[in-house]
Amino acid sequence: MPPSAPIAITMGDAAGIGPELITQVFRRQPSWSSRCVVIGDLAVLRRAAAVTGGLLPIAELDGPADAAHVPPGVVPLWPAVTLAALPAWGQVSAAAGRAAADAVTLAAEAALRGEVSAVVTAPLNKAALAAAGLDVPGHTELLQALAARHLGLAPEQLPVRMMLHNAELRTVLVSIHVPLRQAIELLTPARLDETLAVVQRHFAEVLRWPRCRIAVAGLNPHAGEGGLFGREELDIIAPAVARAQARGWEVSGPYPPDTVFMRARRGEFDVVVAMYHDQGLIPVKYLGWEGGVNTTLGLPFVRTSPDHGTAFEIAGRGVADPSSLEAAIRAALRAATPVTEEVRPSG
Repeated sequence: MPPSAPIAITMGDAAGIGPELITQVFRRQPSWSSRCVVIGDLAVLRRAAAVTGGLLPIAELDGPADAAHVPPGVVPLWPAVTLAALPAWGQVSAAAGRAAADAVTLAAEAALRGEVSAVVTAPLNKAALAAAGLDVPGHTELLQALAARHLGLAPEQLPVRMMLHNAELRTVLVSIHVPLRQAIELLTPARLDETLAVVQRHFAEVLRWPRCRIAVAGLNPHAGEGGLFGREELDIIAPAVARAQARGWEVSGPYPPDTVFMRARRGEFDVVVAMYHDQGLIPVKYLGWEGGVNTTLGLPFVRTSPDHGTAFEIAGRGVADPSSLEAAIRAALRAATPVTEEVRPSG
């Protein structure tokens, strides 16, 4: 895609804080107007602007290519998604769920055509998606299905993984939203091999790092203590690490889970592969929600999002913090820029 292709930002659920955050970001970062395109509804953005500081200029575009001509401080809107009526703040709406999903679909299709260089998604509401009759639990599954279809694959043939990161720590999960018992069952040699391959490919081919130091956490206390506290490290994790090393990747472990994140934060590793949801996300979220970014690894385009949901309880009050969305946009913009060994971005 051309270097000037903008970043697509989806408006999220119109009843939540996503549209508010978008207007706040463009107030804080006026120079981004010509580098981004918001996909959403004009009336939704106008209402959001009204609760986040008042009048904010919005330019209606015919498509992503027009973003290059938008002056600083103007919201670049591609109004390809419309709502018949504004949903009530903070309430589940089937229409808002459908419009939010439509915006994501349009953004993904534009990315797959090379019209945008990355996709940044404002929060969806799972109940609103269900009310709209959409059988997808969230962004990741929807984007995976769209990308797989574009490539002529079944969704399971396009493995994706979640990376949560901030300025201090990056962690990738082997499994996500499943019960802990099932997460242990999902820890198989094939799934761990697949996870390490997705991580290596993202850093080498998407971020274009010359090298990436991947640390692998153990599953059990003390990384199993040589089999005393479980054999997963000996039978599954260590062999996967050895296979990755044989491919020339800078992978090491398994390390005790109670110290590996601290070591990564100190700079010993670039990313930690965690065995299950809470093991990997608690350390990142403990460091602060404000700069947290969720990146989906494995897609044929860059996708980032803020580290929070629709926050219906505060929607419409103009008090939501846009820092995480701002960090997600910054990470997406940075992903389009090659890095050197000395420069290691947070995205």
